[in-house]
Amino acid sequence: MDIELLQGPQIAPHIEDLARLRITVFRDFPYLYDGSLDYEAEYLDTYVRSAGSLCVLVRDEGRVVGASTGLPLADESEAFQRPFIAGGWDPARLFYCAESVLLPAWRGRGLGVRFFAEREAHARRLGHIDWCTFCAVQRAVDHPRRPEGYQPLDEFWKRRGYRHHPELHTEYHWCDLDETEESAKPMSFWLKELVA
Repeated sequence: MDIELLQGPQIAPHIEDLARLRITVFRDFPYLYDGSLDYEAEYLDTYVRSAGSLCVLVRDEGRVVGASTGLPLADESEAFQRPFIAGGWDPARLFYCAESVLLPAWRGRGLGVRFFAEREAHARRLGHIDWCTFCAVQRAVDHPRRPEGYQPLDEFWKRRGYRHHPELHTEYHWCDLDETEESAKPMSFWLKELVA
């Protein structure tokens, strides 16, 4: 496998591969995302335009099989910043770890740990970041599409040093696989303080 670290405009040539990867992985529970390439291209353009963004791109024999992205929270949309501003946090001191997406056959090889390590190291290099954060969708325990034996990633995130902050929450809208229109999905944030 080849791992490449890309920033800002360097991400642009990989938008289509990243979009397909996100759509494929996020179809699974808990996101159940029914995405489109057009929406993905618009979403990912935020990372192309941010000088402080990072994309950790994983290829196997030339095929993109995984990726992890992040950027300074101050470069994200108002919707992402709103819960922090309301809670008295300074978005300029936070790095948003957006997503880690990896095709199933490449899981269990330590790439999830590597994704967090690379984004945190990048956030430290920016020089003005004190915290890393990400958000996760909140699905009901009895959700009808919850697979038998499903294990949330909470313990994995805790082992990386992140703590759940349910007081930092928001809603994002997308179409689930069984929906014809977008609906609000509750999201809550996790945080880790960066130490030198």
